[in-house]
Amino acid sequence: MEPRYHPADLKKFARALLRQAGLAAAPARDVAEILVEGDLLGKTTHGLQLLPTYLREIETGKMPRSGAPKVLRQSAATLLLDAKYISGPFVLRRALAWAVPRAKKHGVATVSIRHCHHIASLIAYLPPVTARKLMIILLCSDPANRTVSAPGGVDGVCSPNPVGVGIPSLGGPILIDTTTSTTSNGGAARLRHEGRKFPAPIFQTARGEPTDDPQVLLTEPPGTIFPIGGPALAHKGFGFVTLVEALTNGLTGAGRATKPVRWGATVFIQIIDPQFFGGRGAFARESQFFAQACRESKRKPGAPPVRMPGDHALAVKREQLARGVALHPSILPALRPWAEKLGVELPASLKQTRR
Repeated sequence: MEPRYHPADLKKFARALLRQAGLAAAPARDVAEILVEGDLLGKTTHGLQLLPTYLREIETGKMPRSGAPKVLRQSAATLLLDAKYISGPFVLRRALAWAVPRAKKHGVATVSIRHCHHIASLIAYLPPVTARKLMIILLCSDPANRTVSAPGGVDGVCSPNPVGVGIPSLGGPILIDTTTSTTSNGGAARLRHEGRKFPAPIFQTARGEPTDDPQVLLTEPPGTIFPIGGPALAHKGFGFVTLVEALTNGLTGAGRATKPVRWGATVFIQIIDPQFFGGRGAFARESQFFAQACRESKRKPGAPPVRMPGDHALAVKREQLARGVALHPSILPALRPWAEKLGVELPASLKQTRR
């Protein structure tokens, strides 16, 4: 039977590692909570799997141990921040704390962030906003990363450009967490680590040959990831790739044209209060009507029930809150050397605790 861990123990463990590595108390708390929330929601490539990399970034000085983002420009409902590569969860939680009350006052509030460190799993930020009957759009790009190709091209031109959207609904939130490419860098890295291939040709070699092998991303010259749509329909997904580029790198004014070399993020956050439009009740009713129509739509014989975005993640979270978090097998082995180095005890599984 796979070991299970109490979420609070995992947060305590992650926070202790970050604090021992030198990260200040507030960002250590935010990073630990967002990473564990990612695992709770089943986003295991963007949960505690990221912690060894974050610890390495702290150790080398690439993630500052303390500090606050700098306000570059501000209006009643817009904000531009320079995060100075401070930890992403710390910066995003403060950006959301700024945006939510302003959306309630003005109807829409938008935050643009440049030079942010990695922000982890986008879905982890969505439920606290939808719980307040607000809609959130969260987009991210890494202007230093070029693993995704343009349709017809074989060179990498951009990052996978994730998209997070939280939509309040009468039957529970609709939570979108996806990438504008066929997979994320984290997903490809896990496939490589496990020696597996993808079930479809979502990558291409440097010669433009579609392949299911993520190892092509490490060749010289490197292969690339297709946009959503894959070899045949990459032009469809690339439209969304371009939209994210404009709303992140474009609005921050500090994207790919500045030729950054550090791993980081440009971020777009928009909070919308439906009350300023058709009303919160009408919005939630419309969202629920569409979701119900999808879930009740006719299926082919033997097909599983239709799910809305976020249904699976929320079901995984409910199950793991009840039974404990089942970490991906690669996570604790990767964190064990850091725990030994920093003098932090590994978390005890729930089975061990009962003994």
